[in-house]
Amino acid sequence: MNNLVERRPRILTGDTPTGRLHLGHWVGSLENRIRLQDDYECFFLIANMHAFTTRVDKPEDIRRDTLEIAKDWLAAGIDPERSTLVLQTEIPAIAELSWYFAMLLPFNRVMRNPTLKTEIELKGLGDHYSFGFPLYAVGQCADILIFRPELVPVGEDQVAHIEMCREVGRRFNWTYAGVDPQAQDEDHVPLGGVFPIPRALVGRVGRLVGTDGKSKMSKSLGNAIFLTDTAKEIKKKISALYTGRQTMTEPGDINNALFQYVRAFIKNPARVAELETKYAAGDNLGDGHVKAEVAAAIDELLGPMRERRAALEGEGGDKRVLEILRAHCAKANAVAEETLYAAKQAMKLDFGRRSLLF
Repeated sequence: MNNLVERRPRILTGDTPTGRLHLGHWVGSLENRIRLQDDYECFFLIANMHAFTTRVDKPEDIRRDTLEIAKDWLAAGIDPERSTLVLQTEIPAIAELSWYFAMLLPFNRVMRNPTLKTEIELKGLGDHYSFGFPLYAVGQCADILIFRPELVPVGEDQVAHIEMCREVGRRFNWTYAGVDPQAQDEDHVPLGGVFPIPRALVGRVGRLVGTDGKSKMSKSLGNAIFLTDTAKEIKKKISALYTGRQTMTEPGDINNALFQYVRAFIKNPARVAELETKYAAGDNLGDGHVKAEVAAAIDELLGPMRERRAALEGEGGDKRVLEILRAHCAKANAVAEETLYAAKQAMKLDFGRRSLLF
């Protein structure tokens, strides 16, 4: 029987350090992370190793963005007393498990991953990407399964990655732990499997449209509202949101981008319903008024985050973030090494246990 014991069900999710976090990250995953900290044992991973897949020549930028992501998390409400921040490059078990998983996934299966294919297209990589670029999709499975989580809070665009993670978890348990291939996912660990089969937890807004009113919110497309934006910046960006409506007496489409923001950020359901009714009827409700309410609601959300973020700016803030990351390495490595050893036992590779010093 599997001898790994958990006191609480676990969560693992994270971000690649490519820049500041925005509202799409918030509604897609980050607010779920904050909400679930008391009920789950939470591990949040900064995938700084994976950042090298497309920025191999920019190590300084990756280091800076690694600290920026950690600051955004802390400012948003991730509590280092309740959750563990994981720095990917400091967890050697992830790289080793990635190697074992790479043997279980056919190359054509990895390349069929729709998220991977989309990234290749959006970044214009053609066939000029490094070998490490598709390998990161396998590594992401190891990022997750090394912590044996039950849930993985993600945005809608990451669900395909989670499905591949679920596949490799099943395959490992069948191949090395004797779990019946017909077993239900929830039965894998009780039947002796090393890895639970995690479920994706998509945020309440799976895909937040950007301020261009068309594409998914993204830093690279220049259509993002960042968690660090000021009230003035928020107002300017929301004011530019295109709806196609001409007058306040013209019936409006409540399925447009503006009303996705209304439903996502205005807290009062009765007020949301009132705005929808008046807007759809062309009842003297202009886009400008709705945009002003949305901007105010977003600023109310981000205001406390900006204050907490300000305390982490400058040299002192960087030092504090590094202290947290280094302190959390010990716990993250203890969990990862325990899982890796269980996997190696199943693979008949348990020739000895190692200890790590940081």
